[in-house]
Amino acid sequence: MSKFVIVAESGADIPVEVRERYNIHIVPMHVIIGDETMDDGTISGHEVYERSRALGVMPKTSAATLHGFVTMFDRLHEEYPDATILHVAYSSVTTCSYASALTAAQGRHYVVSIDTKSVSIGQSLVVVRAAQFIEDHPDATVDDVLSFIESMRNRVLLGFVPSDLAYLRAGGRLSNTQFLGAHLLKIKPVIELVDGNFVATKKLRGSMKRAVLHFIDHLMSEGPVNMDRIGLAYSDGLGQDIKDAVEEYVTKLGFKSFDWVEVGGMVSSHCGPCAFGAVMEKQA
Repeated sequence: MSKFVIVAESGADIPVEVRERYNIHIVPMHVIIGDETMDDGTISGHEVYERSRALGVMPKTSAATLHGFVTMFDRLHEEYPDATILHVAYSSVTTCSYASALTAAQGRHYVVSIDTKSVSIGQSLVVVRAAQFIEDHPDATVDDVLSFIESMRNRVLLGFVPSDLAYLRAGGRLSNTQFLGAHLLKIKPVIELVDGNFVATKKLRGSMKRAVLHFIDHLMSEGPVNMDRIGLAYSDGLGQDIKDAVEEYVTKLGFKSFDWVEVGGMVSSHCGPCAFGAVMEKQA
């Protein structure tokens, strides 16, 4: 039996097959549309946009709850009584999920929680790499695993390019002045995770396809990066022509593999439809 059982939030956007492969357990975050609150994972990005349009409201989100973590920790402890439950958390700067997990862990010596300072496919990268480290190092201690995660989270390069800036404005990530200027000038901001927080780091002009390829170059410039893999993400509506162009470009750049993930309801509520994201890992 494994010495560790990993927990993450639904906002990590970890594919089902990956969760099953590494026995990763998910605590739901929440999507709010009008008066209805839903567990993230029970509603797709497409459904978020359709319901929001039908009601004439913008979607909102809320963190994984204290009750959600307590329930998860107790269930896993009963199932794996000798294991350390390792919560590899969604960025604490962007949500109170991590704080709820810390409160839930009080009095539960078998729970350890660490902030990835990342979200979505960035958090997913840290979670999966932690799971691989544990698998490759069966004698690793808790301190060994935490040290690895701390090192790993500092190597994550994550960002996205939104197409519809209204969702960023509604979520408080973009001021009205910034929104109006960007809309009139057809500017697409690059939104990156910097020390756990969303920061607009670059302004791109032109078509979405052109912006996406320049964004990939921008992330590459922050390297050197590990060329074994690049993680690619999209929200509902991103055109197949853009996906094809991205695949051709990252292959041309020399990445050995890539994989696509459609972000779930939580992340879709912030990035809006037709958004593109990418994650790379800096060389150690």
